[in-house]
Amino acid sequence: MSHAWLKQYPDVVGPTIDIPENMCIASLLETTCKTFASRNALTCMGTSITFRQYERLSNDFAAYLQNEAQLGKGDRIAIMLPNIIQFPIALFATNKIGAICVNTNPLYTPREMKHQFVDSGAKVIIILDMFVDKLQEILKDTAIETVIVTSIGDQMPSWKGLIIDTVLKLKGQVPKHTLNVTSFKSALKSGHGKSFTKPRMTLDDVAVLQYTGGTTGPSKGAMLTHRNVIANVKQIQAWASPYVKAGEEVILTALPLYHIFALTVNFLSFFTLGGEMILVPKPVPIINTVKIFRKYRITVMTGINTLYNALNNSEEFKATPARHLKFALAGGMALQSSVAEAFAKLTGTQVIEGYGLTESSPVTHCNPLHIPIPHGSIGVPVPSTVAEIRDEQGKVLPVGEVGELAIKGPQVMAGYWKKDDETKNVIRDDWLFTGDMARMDEKGFFYIVDRKKDMVLVSGFNVYPNEVEDVIQSHPKVLEVAVVGIPDEHSGEAVKAFVVKKDPSLTEEELKAYCSKQLTGYKRPKHYAFIKDLPKSNVGKILRRELRDLKS
Repeated sequence: MSHAWLKQYPDVVGPTIDIPENMCIASLLETTCKTFASRNALTCMGTSITFRQYERLSNDFAAYLQNEAQLGKGDRIAIMLPNIIQFPIALFATNKIGAICVNTNPLYTPREMKHQFVDSGAKVIIILDMFVDKLQEILKDTAIETVIVTSIGDQMPSWKGLIIDTVLKLKGQVPKHTLNVTSFKSALKSGHGKSFTKPRMTLDDVAVLQYTGGTTGPSKGAMLTHRNVIANVKQIQAWASPYVKAGEEVILTALPLYHIFALTVNFLSFFTLGGEMILVPKPVPIINTVKIFRKYRITVMTGINTLYNALNNSEEFKATPARHLKFALAGGMALQSSVAEAFAKLTGTQVIEGYGLTESSPVTHCNPLHIPIPHGSIGVPVPSTVAEIRDEQGKVLPVGEVGELAIKGPQVMAGYWKKDDETKNVIRDDWLFTGDMARMDEKGFFYIVDRKKDMVLVSGFNVYPNEVEDVIQSHPKVLEVAVVGIPDEHSGEAVKAFVVKKDPSLTEEELKAYCSKQLTGYKRPKHYAFIKDLPKSNVGKILRRELRDLKS
């Protein structure tokens, strides 16, 4: 069957990708390490290791996990680390022994940690020393048997690591605890030179338990198999192939690796092309990220709207913007047109918006670079992916109509961990129902209108916050904006805009006048609130649900 979107593909990108049957994530990384052995692989806070060193350290850690921690194929290992070199080492080692990685946000509360560790049945955790006190509160309620603790300075030269760790302790950022733990360094030393047995892996074995944000209830573990992840890697690499070159790219990784976007795109897609991954443990304040651009010749980056917006508004970045970027990819939330235009004007690089979700490993759509991109489009389905717009009854809607986006492809998860009913709610006849309202145009470009749950119903009319935010964000005196629906006795719901000012002189009257020229009556915010900061997740996504609870 021919799809309209295939006509938008670059000539060198085919409609499908091949997934080698004998491949798993570990073998993909092993091939990369052999091919680019002497090239720098990972750089963090001025310290670099080569691909050869990366594999050696991962082998040492894998030997420890299998021989000392007694882990085997299918066991779950929680990795609770920021963007430091220890994260890729731990993930590679986990895959080498056939265990399952449970990515965990380092800033989780004890309650959130407990839910994820109990639900996953993790037996081992690798955790930063700054968060061990939170683990101590809930460890007894989990199945975790081995706690491996690392510090920010562990993979740095001894003198530099000692200084950094000492400073953090003096500042009180490394809490005391009474747990029986193994240090990351001692685990590497214990495994050094020892052998481990590689289990027989198949593409259908689970590689990663990636927990969803839990915005509609307790978070669920998406079972991403080796097939799912490798398929998405091959799709992303195919899409980027006209613009990047193996062994030459330098990848800015400011988004956290515990999030599926950075894990699959930055690490497993661009890194396995022999790219040097620059890890940024703390990208904000934004000057931290600006310094990376000044120090390294960044050619590839990923980000979400808030990161690009922060760079656009950084005086330091505006003074010396990035000039070597080949590929700047946006996802995770809607990319506002004013933000994309400002970044392109500064850097000369167009931000390419894509789309995905945890349950699809994550990328399903991306815009092409070789043709003009329609305003607001998330692009077209990547190779081997099919997408449709469905109504409430699951019927396919015609071109131009708004409905729920449904996706089919090899990157779609196997299901939710131990939640068959939840799986059946979102995967029906091999189609993943995303919960996002979207439309497709006659050329095969897709447009996200909004999340189903974020849609505001004003007197029976659908109002999509993304559209209203895009208009307000384009006002020159606005730094950031988020729109939600609040109860209204006359219209059922009303639109409320939370605005962060760029210019202190901005008034509500100005915004009302601005919106009246660009939005029809029912879409215009009825209420405005000026606030200092918008609540965001650790990835930088704006948390609309928290804004709904504000009384201001």
